[in-house]
Amino acid sequence: MAFNSRPQRGESNQIIFGIRAVIEAIRSDKEIESLYIQRGLGGALLSELKGLLGEYNITAQQVPVEKLNRLTMKNHQGVVAFISPIVYQKIENIIPEIFEKGEVPLILVLDSITDVRNMGAIARTAECTGVHAIVVPAKGSAQINPDAIKTSAGALYKIPVCRHDNFMQTVKFLQESGLQLVCCTEKTNDYIYKPDYTAPTAIIMGSEEDGIRNDIIRIADHLAKIPMFGEIESLNVSVSTGVILYEAVRQRNYPPAP
Repeated sequence: MAFNSRPQRGESNQIIFGIRAVIEAIRSDKEIESLYIQRGLGGALLSELKGLLGEYNITAQQVPVEKLNRLTMKNHQGVVAFISPIVYQKIENIIPEIFEKGEVPLILVLDSITDVRNMGAIARTAECTGVHAIVVPAKGSAQINPDAIKTSAGALYKIPVCRHDNFMQTVKFLQESGLQLVCCTEKTNDYIYKPDYTAPTAIIMGSEEDGIRNDIIRIADHLAKIPMFGEIESLNVSVSTGVILYEAVRQRNYPPAP
């Protein structure tokens, strides 16, 4: 199997190149973080690879050969894949386990957070605040690469990350499982202190550019915003996540005195 390591800020990110190598990696249940296929590429072996992508629900990006050449100068045969340093889990398996342990679920849902350092910083805070799992969409989410791992201080190795193709269906599953959906958004007059986070909760954060998608906003149980008093209108998403998570921590662990 063909492997190559590219330095990224002092760490390495493992990639596989070559059609047969990628096929064997998929069949060996390697976690494919991202996959790039040369635009216009054809052939029987590629058809076999594309069949596996459908079978394993792996998304590939069609890119010009120049992009592949920037990823590796080896003989990539028009196919390059990045292997994830973590094993993704399914939220459908995690929620029942939380209830069986007698714990109250606290899930963090990240809608299209694409910056790897934000992802790492958010994961670090999530682990520190007792979040049971992080849920992200399969498309349009930051890669879990060495930069993300480093920024998380290793938290991404400790907290389950669940990546799902049908993101909206996954959010609805959380709600149907008895979790309230709390969207952190400016599209409300209510502040983050209003929801009762002692109940089973999924806190949803959106990207700084687009926020939370409207389909989720429409079904949310609570919309909650962070109070702002300065001239700058918003916080970095990793900071915002910390603010709302620690409100959940306060309510769950430090109730008001009778």
